[in-house]
Amino acid sequence: MTIKKATHQETRTHNRDLILKTVFDADTISRAEIARMTGLTRPTVSDLVNDLLTEGLVEEVGVGSSMGGKSPILLSLVKDSRYMISLNLAYDRFCGEVVNLRGEVRAEEIAPVSGRDGEQALGLAYKILDRLTGLDLKPLVGIGVGTPGLVNTREGVVVNAVNLDWRNLPLARLLQDRYHLPTHIMNDSQAAAIGEFVYGGGYRSDDSLVVINAGQGIGAGILINGRLFQGDGGSAGEIGHIVVQENGSRCRCGKQGCLETLTGSRAVLGRAQALAPDFPASRFSRNPEAITLDSLVDAFSSNDPLAEQVVSDAARYLGLSIAGLVSTLDIHRFVLTGDMTRFGQRWLDAVREAAVRAAFPELAGDMHIDMGRLDYRSSLLGASALMLLDGYSLLFTHSSSD
Repeated sequence: MTIKKATHQETRTHNRDLILKTVFDADTISRAEIARMTGLTRPTVSDLVNDLLTEGLVEEVGVGSSMGGKSPILLSLVKDSRYMISLNLAYDRFCGEVVNLRGEVRAEEIAPVSGRDGEQALGLAYKILDRLTGLDLKPLVGIGVGTPGLVNTREGVVVNAVNLDWRNLPLARLLQDRYHLPTHIMNDSQAAAIGEFVYGGGYRSDDSLVVINAGQGIGAGILINGRLFQGDGGSAGEIGHIVVQENGSRCRCGKQGCLETLTGSRAVLGRAQALAPDFPASRFSRNPEAITLDSLVDAFSSNDPLAEQVVSDAARYLGLSIAGLVSTLDIHRFVLTGDMTRFGQRWLDAVREAAVRAAFPELAGDMHIDMGRLDYRSSLLGASALMLLDGYSLLFTHSSSD
């Protein structure tokens, strides 16, 4: 087997990205520290740092303490030297943000989604992006989109998003043609996983993690050794449409008894409304149509028997599914995001209890299930972070650095 030798330019690009990542990971850092951490020679580091200074991606910010000899000049990332647009196409609202290189929000646009008309949904996405691209936040280097449904990330195609009425929509090409920016499309649960992994804090670069987005639908994003796992077709983690109850409630996908019909917020509300007359001690027994997510969260915190029943049942099914993932993937760290996390610690404890009870005992002992730290922003931040996971080429505007 012939091993292809990297060209000089490929080696230079690799080393440049390695240095930039080292600066990304630090508050301030000297050239000597970069050389020590990366294993590159000091002349190589100095040469490539000059490229980063020319690009305006890093700056010299002062002088560090000396261990003897000349004091080192410290470098830092210029966080507002580049901007990216993140777009989260959630079930009930679309949210777009312009973020800098540290994931800090510089502008935001939010619009409610009404109905399930595919053309209207696309028009709403255009409306948000038109506003964000028209702002005086430049240069913009790319657009990252997290969307519900089955997504072919490699092709940039939304294969099937039921709530948005999209089938085989070439969303990446449409946005690239309209805005002339590199565009990356991915499933919103996968985007949330990247967001939590990169910005949630406390994860090593080679950690493994499963993030489950428990909202109206249910989906998972899987990171193995710090890399997003998407499977053969790009849709790994589509756990919401696994049938877990025979002859159960009809799912929007057309099947019966899917996980999301038992654990998603939409399903929990529907079940609460249907069961309310059977719970005379519940505040909702005479007015089930008044049940909303807000009122159900409040009722659960007050130990309302109806809320206790439907929320605990939902937690149990989610815990059972997590146990299956633990046994299949042997990943022990799980993060939960989405609307269902609003039910708080008791809901989380019920999920944990069900997962531990159902998992193989030798695996259950190392299992950690926690709430996400970023709320709805995990998908937004993940969509933008995706653009930089495989390299920093899109950040470079001068041809000499390409």
